[in-house]
Amino acid sequence: MALSSHSCISHFTLPPSSLFASPTTSLQLPSFSTLSARNIRGTNLNSLHSVKTLLRHRHNSPCSSSMSASCISSDDTGKRSKRVWIWTSNELVMTAAVERGWNTFVFPSHHRQLAHDWSSIAAICPLFVSEGVILDGQNKRVATIFDVSTPEELEGLRPDDEQAENIVVNLLDWQVIPAENIVAAFQSSHKTMFAISNNTSEAQVFLEALEHGLDGVVVKVEDVEPVLELKEYFDRRIEESNLLSLTKATVAHIQVAGMGDRVCVDLCSLMRPGEGLLVGSFARGLFLVHSECLESNYIASRPFRVNAGPVHAYVAVPGGKTCYLSELISGKEVIVVDQQGRQRIAVVGRAKIESRPLILVEAKIESNNQTISILLQNAETVALVCPPQGNTLLKTAIPVTSLKVGDEILLRLQGGARHTGIEIQEFIVEK
Repeated sequence: MALSSHSCISHFTLPPSSLFASPTTSLQLPSFSTLSARNIRGTNLNSLHSVKTLLRHRHNSPCSSSMSASCISSDDTGKRSKRVWIWTSNELVMTAAVERGWNTFVFPSHHRQLAHDWSSIAAICPLFVSEGVILDGQNKRVATIFDVSTPEELEGLRPDDEQAENIVVNLLDWQVIPAENIVAAFQSSHKTMFAISNNTSEAQVFLEALEHGLDGVVVKVEDVEPVLELKEYFDRRIEESNLLSLTKATVAHIQVAGMGDRVCVDLCSLMRPGEGLLVGSFARGLFLVHSECLESNYIASRPFRVNAGPVHAYVAVPGGKTCYLSELISGKEVIVVDQQGRQRIAVVGRAKIESRPLILVEAKIESNNQTISILLQNAETVALVCPPQGNTLLKTAIPVTSLKVGDEILLRLQGGARHTGIEIQEFIVEK
């Protein structure tokens, strides 16, 4: 579903310095809001004048020349950017959306005055719904809307039948299966496919159908919360394209410890050799603990599992945060990381806590002579990931039962002070 002229009206992201720039601008940065979600939630806007106080900077209309620009864009992973249009008449929703880089708004045709008022506040791109089509400010057709409530209506959607290059589908009954069928049918089409969603859950279904998802969503809401949640969803996905910096450390001490309650994390995703979870007794240094995907003489491979460590240990989760292993439950998201620092988000299927014998591993970092430790179950299936040698992976992981002083392993160094899993700047001593 490649994009051609007139199809790129609004990307899902804009950098803060380009808040009112052309909607063809593409974002490659993870943070770009000048107002926090807390500020938006706590703001009481009773008039357009108060909105103008928030959004006082104005530039040229984003709909002037950029509508005809050709703009196939992708992030560092090669995935095409997703489009977000906002269908609302709520001032707070408009403010929150513009602050998060979404400047294309859909109005009923009789709300042209509202669109004009908002255009005097911020550089938005107003579109208008009229009898099954979406028009721009010059009454040129931008998209066609199709209501789909039966298999026959879904079958009637043909990639090359409709003149409009943007197609907006309003799925009135089922969502997941029709969305998957649309992705499959239009995968080689030059049309841009949108679906109307009334909440973040629906939007996520449309954006992830058959892994690729539709090209965009039209979020039809009158409440700010779905806009904030959708922005957070995109932030998590953008984070996956960033490489994590991993540090080589040398094993300095190994000691058999007593019994403890350890957490086995089973994911809803399969892991490959070299992948695991970032776990540590101290947030300032997380060890890359390998999954149980490697073959063993004693037990079958379980590529969905990481025997992660005791209940007190931290584990890396999306958003640059950590949580305790004991807090992991079915449905929670964690970060899977490989030897190169590539990361992806995985969903926890279950977490098992059982009493097992533990082993203490201490590792030293040469650059700052810092020593960081971790406790793990003392078993052959528990392993730490080794650093690559240049572009060559000589060894994937070392079982803790085979670890020796002098072995090299991988750590993730970060700030040690945390409050509810969020890194903060404060004095802290952990030992």
